Amino acid sequence: MSNQTKIAVLGGGSWATAIVKMLSENLETIGWYMRSIYVIEHIKRNKHNPSYLSSAELHSEQLDLSDNINYIVKNYDILIFAIPSAFLSTELEKLKTSLEGKIIFSAIKGIVPESGLIVGEHFHTSYNVPYENIGVISGPCHAEEVAMERLSYLTLACQDEAKAKELSKAIEGRYIKTKISDDIIGTEYAAMLKNIYAIAAGIAHGLGYGDNFQAVLMSNGIREMKRFIKKIHKMKRNINNSAYLGDLLVTGYSTFSRNRMFGNMIGKGYTVKSAMLEMSMVAEGYYATKSAYKINQKNKAKTPIIDTVYNILYDKKEAKDEFLKLTNRLD
Repeated sequence: MSNQTKIAVLGGGSWATAIVKMLSENLETIGWYMRSIYVIEHIKRNKHNPSYLSSAELHSEQLDLSDNINYIVKNYDILIFAIPSAFLSTELEKLKTSLEGKIIFSAIKGIVPESGLIVGEHFHTSYNVPYENIGVISGPCHAEEVAMERLSYLTLACQDEAKAKELSKAIEGRYIKTKISDDIIGTEYAAMLKNIYAIAAGIAHGLGYGDNFQAVLMSNGIREMKRFIKKIHKMKRNINNSAYLGDLLVTGYSTFSRNRMFGNMIGKGYTVKSAMLEMSMVAEGYYATKSAYKINQKNKAKTPIIDTVYNILYDKKEAKDEFLKLTNRLD
C-alpha cells in the first residue's frame, strides 16, 4: 500500500461501519463521512457506532470523522461509498468538490432510483468518473459477521487491476480474504439482484414454504441472474463464483439478511409500508425490484422470480396467489 494513497468511507450504516473496522486493521488513518454529528461525537467518546454494529470496537484515534462530504472527498484518494442507494443522490447533491482523479469503490448493493443505474454507471454518467477509476466491493459478507470477526470473503472488482489490488491490501486481514475481478458491471448487478431473490426467499418462508422449495428457488435464482446479467453485459464469467452465487446464498439464507427479513414480513401479511416502518435498516431489494423489472422490459430475459416479487410489492397482488403461480414456472 503506498503511503500517499488515502482511503475514506462514506456512509454511517452497518456496512460502512464494517468496512471501517476492516480498514482500521491495516491503516493508520481512515476518513469517514456521515451525516450525524451526534453519532460522530458518540464514536469519538465511546469507540463504537451507537446505531449500527454497536458491538464492534472502533479505534477512534485512527478515524478522521466528518459530517462534511466535501472535506472527505477533497482530502482522500479512494472513496468507498456505502450510503444506501435510495439516499445517494441526496448526499451527492451536497458535493461542491470535484471527483476528478478520485477512485470510487461502490459498496452499495442497489440501483440509484433517480437515474435507474447501478452506482458505478451513475458515477460514470452523472459525474464523468472514468470506468478505470470505478470499482465494486461485493460479498458474500454480512456486516454483522465482520463485527464478530468471523472469516469472510470479499470480491473487489475494477477494470484497473492495480487499483483493486491496492484496496485489497488495505482490507485483507486476519478474518477477511479478498479476490480480484474485472467484472465491475456483472458483480454490481449481481449484488443488486441477489437482494430481490432474498426478498423472494423471505416471502416464501413467511408463506410457510420449507427448505426443499427454498433450494429450488435459489437454484432458479442463480440461473435467472445469469440470464439477466448476460443481456446487459456479455462477457466470460463464472456465475458459480462467490461474488455471484455465494453472495446470493448468504443473502437468501442468512438470518442477518435484511432483505430476507423484509420479504418474510410481506409473506406474513405486512404491507410494504408497515414492513419498512418496523425495520430500522433499508431493504435495498425493494428499490432494486422496480429497477430490475423496468430494465428487463427492454431486455426480455426470462425472470419469473423478479416478476413475481414486482407483482407483490408494486402491483399489490396477493403473495400467496403469486407464489402458487411461480411454483409452476420453476424447475
